[in-house]
Amino acid sequence: MTGLLVGAIFGAVFVVVNAQSPLNAVTVNFLRVAACLGAASVIAMWFAAARKEQSTTGPQRNMFGRGYLVVVAAEVILLFGGIRVLAALERPEQTNVAWVAFVVGVHFIALAPVWKDWGIAVPGGVLTLLGAAGLVLASTAVVAWVPFVSGVLSGVVLLAGTATFGWRAMTVRTA
Repeated sequence: MTGLLVGAIFGAVFVVVNAQSPLNAVTVNFLRVAACLGAASVIAMWFAAARKEQSTTGPQRNMFGRGYLVVVAAEVILLFGGIRVLAALERPEQTNVAWVAFVVGVHFIALAPVWKDWGIAVPGGVLTLLGAAGLVLASTAVVAWVPFVSGVLSGVVLLAGTATFGWRAMTVRTA
């Protein structure tokens, strides 16, 4: 559930930061509020699951071992190195959010075999595609839409994925 908590918070941040023009103010505010409510629901599920886990016993697997650390280290290098390369190539600033979405998506795909949970490869694949789409859009006249495509939509995918996995975890735990 901790991974879901992190995913929900980053999903909300993706939406809150990237919901902007060319969207109108009403849409921007709606998206930001919905993202915060989505993250809050996952946080509530996290607390409920933590309370239930205290009452159960059993082996806990270490999700944050060496494989995880390797993937995250590669992600950090790719994120910051890639943004520097994009700046050196004088790419539009909007390209950064597309690169972040692309790298975060690949990170989920890489974590799937490490965590032995192929379910996270699905949102990872979608984020990778949304990032790639933004990288392509950044070279066109619709560059202003990159934050929506690669940022807002990626945030929605993260929030929907974490809420879905959180709900499944809650119903399995209570069954």
